[in-house]
Amino acid sequence: MIFDLHVHTNLSDGIFSPEEVVSLAVNEGLNGIAITDHDSTSGIEQAIQISKKFNDFIVIPGIEFGCVHEDEEVHILGYFIDYKSPKMRSVSHKLRKSRWERGLNIIDRLKAIDIDISYDRLKQTLANNDYVGRPHIARILVEAGYVNSIQEAFNIYLDRGKPAYVERYRLDIRDTIDLIHELHGLAVLAHPGILRQKKIIDHCIAMGIDGIEAIHPKHNSDDVYYLIDLAKKYNLFTTGGSDFHGDKENENLLGRYYVNLNDILEMRERI
Repeated sequence: MIFDLHVHTNLSDGIFSPEEVVSLAVNEGLNGIAITDHDSTSGIEQAIQISKKFNDFIVIPGIEFGCVHEDEEVHILGYFIDYKSPKMRSVSHKLRKSRWERGLNIIDRLKAIDIDISYDRLKQTLANNDYVGRPHIARILVEAGYVNSIQEAFNIYLDRGKPAYVERYRLDIRDTIDLIHELHGLAVLAHPGILRQKKIIDHCIAMGIDGIEAIHPKHNSDDVYYLIDLAKKYNLFTTGGSDFHGDKENENLLGRYYVNLNDILEMRERI
């Protein structure tokens, strides 16, 4: 039994709805997924209800928080969280509000360098969702012909240190891990292989992280073996997933990066 533990829906910055994501996962032969939308748990209940149409398909409630440490973005995944908790809803609302304000500021910065994207176009892209992520703006830049790909949009305009980058409110690493534990969940360092400063991994371990995402599309084999060995050294569990968003640049990832049932059982035992 195989599980993809890093999947996004259109209730954060993915392309597909929770219903579509579950159907795609079933078609790819997966036995379960974790919904890990950025700063949002809105898609979890929908996915769980839809999964009941399929025999023995499991949806694990999750979330992905974005932190900053020493001027580098660090993502923390939370698994088996109490996604209906009032605390979770309050924190999620505050983070989404900050994202919306940042989105408007990014558009203003783009206009200042003669890239004309309207607020109305952004609202159309969101399709009545109150979540704004940089990938939404990146997709508009691609559609408008300013860049050739989402990655290029980030490289030229949207990444930290680029002309249209705007900081937003975030939890720090320690507060994020503590919040996930308060929600009775497990905290996992997402795609650590892409961190420029590897000492951040040690910092997350010191802050109480429970696991490390070893399997990820942006990890090479050396990354995977190094992270597995590191997890064994510090008695952490390892996870894996496709980081699926559904864009053309990663549309074939779902079902190719996963962990097995024994890994899930180990996570449950940790709880």
